[in-house]
Amino acid sequence: MKSSKISRRGLMRAFAATAITAAPVFGNAAGVLRGAGDVRRITMRSQRTAETIDMIYWIEGHYIPEAMEQINNFMRDWRQNEVITYSAGNIDIMAASHRLMETSEPYLMLSGYRSPATNAMLAARNGGVANNSYHIRGMAADLRLSSRSTTQMAAAAIACNAGGVGRYGRSNFVHMDSGPVRSWRR
Repeated sequence: MKSSKISRRGLMRAFAATAITAAPVFGNAAGVLRGAGDVRRITMRSQRTAETIDMIYWIEGHYIPEAMEQINNFMRDWRQNEVITYSAGNIDIMAASHRLMETSEPYLMLSGYRSPATNAMLAARNGGVANNSYHIRGMAADLRLSSRSTTQMAAAAIACNAGGVGRYGRSNFVHMDSGPVRSWRR
């Protein structure tokens, strides 16, 4: 008798059509997301390109390579059309924060990966852009939700105890990164 084995791609297709969510439990200061259930999902829309992403990217302890490739492309520097391997840890932080806020609204992504050239151009225009930003390492995103305040978003991200969280109230976005645990307000 031949045993049937389902591929990760097959699982991704099967789960992509469903609204499966898993209740995350947040662990240690090293930023390891533990006990998040069998499935992790990310849902976002890009402010700059109008592209959307709504996908399960992790199943039963494994990142789905095809999903991660799509996330890498989504998080690209749209000005330079440059794609890098984006931080899976930051995707985990964003997904876990989103789940904590109990909303189905996709994140509006204002900025993901930035090439060094793009970051330098933005830093020259705005004194608030760090020269050695986690954006240029593919480890940061600036996000907005119309259904949640920056205070609520920052609180959810801080609860993950897994990276940097910056609340930019006047600009109405929250910065999340997978660098050291820290937080700030501007």
